[in-house]
This record gives sequence, structure tokens and C-alpha cells, in this order.
Amino acid sequence: MNEVVDLTALPAMPRDNGGPVFAEPWQAQAFSMTVKLHEQGCFTWNEWANYLSREIESASVHGDPDLGDTYYHHWLAALEKLLMEKGVTSLNELQTRKQQWDDAARATEHGKPIVLNAD
Repeated sequence: MNEVVDLTALPAMPRDNGGPVFAEPWQAQAFSMTVKLHEQGCFTWNEWANYLSREIESASVHGDPDLGDTYYHHWLAALEKLLMEKGVTSLNELQTRKQQWDDAARATEHGKPIVLNAD
């Protein structure tokens, strides 16, 4: 897919003059995962921007004050919905993977890297 990633198409993305900014490592990981999935042809950038816009709009309607601290939560919710609708993953697969990460995080000593063992 040769489509250019246009960050200006994304609503309210936290950024500075250098590009996107992230408050926590998982946010950068979610960002890079989305770009990589786009590059692999899982969805167009316009599709992605539309899903993210709808997710942020829905959150606003449901009381999210849009202070910037929930942006990447909306990002992940939009990505999950898009990937499920495209058939890349399923709700069951997402739930299983989230539980695996939760279990791995709880079993990991503070300050150590979390290791997800594939079953």
C-alpha cells in the first residue's frame, strides 16, 4: 500500500512540532502498531481516521471531557473495532490476548519487562 500516512487527518492527536507525543510507552506502541497494520494493507488511512473520529465523537457524546488523557484509549477502541470489522481479529481473540497480557503483567516483578508467552 503506497498511501501516505497523513497525521493531520487524525482528530486531536497529541503532537508537537516534531510529531506525535506520547505520555506512556503503550501509546507509542499502539501508534506504531496502527501504522504498521496500515502499511500491511489491513485498512486505508482514511478508514482509520474515520474510525478514530467516530470513536472520539462517541466518547464525547457519552461525557468524555476531551482533556487529552483518554485519546489513546479511544485510539485502541477504534483500532479494535476496525480490525474486527475487517476480519483481521475477533472479539474472542482480543479478549484472550488481553487476559494473557493481564496475567503476564500480574506475574511480573515490578520494574521487569513483561513477557507474554504464546500458548
